[in-house]
Amino acid sequence: MRPLTLLALGLLLAGCTVGPNYKRPAMDTPGAYRGDGPDQASIVSAQSLGTEKWWDVFQDPVLQQLIRTALQQNYDVRIAAARVLQAQAQLGITRANQFPMVSAGAQAFSERNPQIASVIPAYKANAGEVDLSVIWNLDFWGKYRRETEAARASLLASEWGRRTILTSVVSSVATAYFQLRELDLALEVSKRTLASRQKSLQLINVLAKNGSASALDVRQAEQLVYAAAETIPDVERQLARQENSLSILLGENPGAIPRGRQLTEQPNPPTVPAGLPSELLERRPDVRQAEEALVAANAEIGVAKAAYFPSISLTGTAGFESYKLSQLFTDSATLWNAAGSLTQPVFEAGGLRSGVRLAEAQEQQMLLTYKQAIMDAFQQVSDSLVAYQKEREFREQQELLTSAAQDTDRLSNILYQHGGASFLQVLTSETNYFAAELNLALAQLNERLALVQLYNALGGGWQQ
Repeated sequence: MRPLTLLALGLLLAGCTVGPNYKRPAMDTPGAYRGDGPDQASIVSAQSLGTEKWWDVFQDPVLQQLIRTALQQNYDVRIAAARVLQAQAQLGITRANQFPMVSAGAQAFSERNPQIASVIPAYKANAGEVDLSVIWNLDFWGKYRRETEAARASLLASEWGRRTILTSVVSSVATAYFQLRELDLALEVSKRTLASRQKSLQLINVLAKNGSASALDVRQAEQLVYAAAETIPDVERQLARQENSLSILLGENPGAIPRGRQLTEQPNPPTVPAGLPSELLERRPDVRQAEEALVAANAEIGVAKAAYFPSISLTGTAGFESYKLSQLFTDSATLWNAAGSLTQPVFEAGGLRSGVRLAEAQEQQMLLTYKQAIMDAFQQVSDSLVAYQKEREFREQQELLTSAAQDTDRLSNILYQHGGASFLQVLTSETNYFAAELNLALAQLNERLALVQLYNALGGGWQQ
């Protein structure tokens, strides 16, 4: 066995690995994101928002606890973790093909045969055997090494896929929580407006009894009350559905969700550093996942090309065999055998060539998928930068509009009480102010959702 082992080691040392070695494709990376304003030029190389931990971006303690719960219990996260474990096991199975398979065995038997005629007397035989067998398929052309390379890349792709799920869960929980707080704010505005309009209706009824207001004024005041009242059950319905959706994200049965800071108290930075576009390729988990899939496909080309070359196998058995158990482990009971085989494909009717073409086509598909993931990432960041800036500007204008509508409502009520305006003007100003308050709550929500989307687009959320 010693010469056979030395021969195998020599062949391995002289062996090669067929197929292309992976090299990251060249990409035309922009110097800056579209959507970065002139004020961002000075911080383009600063730390990106995507590198921040999620608990530094979302500072509401209740939201932080909800995210932690989701990262532990969300089913998508747990499924992704199971995929990683599967990939780890598959790597171990594939890597084992590079090494010899060793098995040990032992057997003992005893038999007695009766006398057969006069020429063959009865006899009894006892025997024992202990042996060690080795089977080694030499990886002379690197087939198993390429398979291991592909399996290792698949494991990394699974891990980056798990991190992609983490970023999605973090952004989904934050989005659902902010939407919940916006509905809370809308419900508060609706109830406050309803209470105010009910007081106004009482005043109009008093004025009508004293002849200072008409029946039309009373009916119009009732319209205001009913318009505010009808929004409350609808908002409450949306609140219940939103709580149920958020509960499912947490991996729990539908139920009530705790509240933290008000929507208007959630921090919103005036400027957000996007960082260098080239860094996005290293930080976005979906881009890294696509690249590892490309690495695996590239290694599979080497596996397919190795099928062109001979397969070299070594087998050997060594042990002891004796008809007397007392003499089993003696020199005279030693047994061994060794063999080597070489198998060369001769005619496959184009099967091997087609296998290589298939692997090359799959590698080309993964290359295009990788490039597409990069382009999608750049687009998402650019879209999110523009969205965050414009949603902020919209919210600022909506605040001005709401303030003006509030003053108009206040002044119209004063003029009406002193006979300087009709109740139709009060009706119009009340309606406009109520709508402006609801739209302002929605604008505040959209600004915070834009921040969540930007954080997700920059590859943030998977850092633990």
